[in-house]
Amino acid sequence: MSHGSSSSKEHTGKAFARDFLLGGLAGAIDKTVTAPIERVKLLIQTQDANPMIRSGQVPRYTGIIDCFIRVAKNEGLIAFWRGNGTNVIRYFPTQAFNFAFKDSIKKLFPDYSSKTDFFKFFLVQMAAGGLAGAGSLCIVYPLDYARTRLASDVGNHRDFKGLWDCLVKTARGPSGFMGLYNGFGVSVAGIIPYRGVYFGLYDTLREKNPYHGDAGFMGVITKFALAQAVSIAAGYASYPFDTVRRRLMMQSEKPKDQWIYKGTVDCFGKILREEGMKAMFKGAGANAVRTVGSALVLVLYDQFQLLLPVSHK
Repeated sequence: MSHGSSSSKEHTGKAFARDFLLGGLAGAIDKTVTAPIERVKLLIQTQDANPMIRSGQVPRYTGIIDCFIRVAKNEGLIAFWRGNGTNVIRYFPTQAFNFAFKDSIKKLFPDYSSKTDFFKFFLVQMAAGGLAGAGSLCIVYPLDYARTRLASDVGNHRDFKGLWDCLVKTARGPSGFMGLYNGFGVSVAGIIPYRGVYFGLYDTLREKNPYHGDAGFMGVITKFALAQAVSIAAGYASYPFDTVRRRLMMQSEKPKDQWIYKGTVDCFGKILREEGMKAMFKGAGANAVRTVGSALVLVLYDQFQLLLPVSHK
C-alpha cells in the first residue's frame, strides 16, 4: 500500500471522527436546551392516542400555552426534561451519524458545482441527507421510541419507570422485539423528505451565502437565519409522517385488541376521517419554535468545522 493511500485513509478516518464528535456534541446541546418545547410538542401530538387522555383521567391539552402551564403546575419544572436523558443518548449517535454519513455518502455521487449545475447539486445534497438520516434511524430507533413513550407519560400512574423498563416491557409485549420498531416504516418515509430538505436546502443555499467562510458575527447570524428557515421547512414537510409514527408508538406494548390503529395506512386514514387534516399538524407550532435548536445545530457544526479543521498532512 502506498504512503499516499495510507495518508488519505488516515485523513478520512480523522474527518469521520471529527464529524461524529462535533455532530453529536451539537445535537446533545440542542436537545437539552429545547427539551421543554419538545415534550410539549409530543404531549399535544400524541394525546389522541394516549389512554390516560382518551379515558378522561387527564384532561386534553387545548394548546401549547395550556400544556406548558399544566405540566409546570401538576408535574413540576423538572418534568419538562422527562425523557431528555434518553433523547441525548439517542441524539448523539443520530446527529453524529447523520452528519458523518452525509459527507461520506456525498462522495459516492458526482461532484456538481452549485454555480453551473445548481439543480443536480441540490439533488445530490438531498439524496445524501436523506440516506444518512434513514441509515442512522435504523440504529437508534428503539431509543427514539423510548424517548417518545417516556415524554408522553402523564397522570399519577407511570407506564414506565425509565429507559430500561420501557425497552423491556415493550419487548415482552405482543410484538416482541419488533415492538420497539413500531412506526419504523413511516419513520423512514418521513425521514427522507425531512433530512433531504434539511441538509439539501442548507448545503445548497449555504454556497450562496457571501459570509459562508466567516467565523465572526456576520457568519453566525447569516447561517443561523438560513438554518432557521430550512429547519422550519423540513419540519413541516415531514410532520404528518411524524404524527403517524408517534401515534403508532403509543400502542406498541399493549395487547393488540387494545390497539387504536392496525398499521400505518389505517392510522393515516383514521386521523384524516375522525380528526381532519389539521390533526396531522398537532404540535407543529411548538415544533417550529423547537427548530431554533435544529438551526443552532447546523450553525454550531459549521462553526466547529471552521475552528477545528482536519489537517491534510
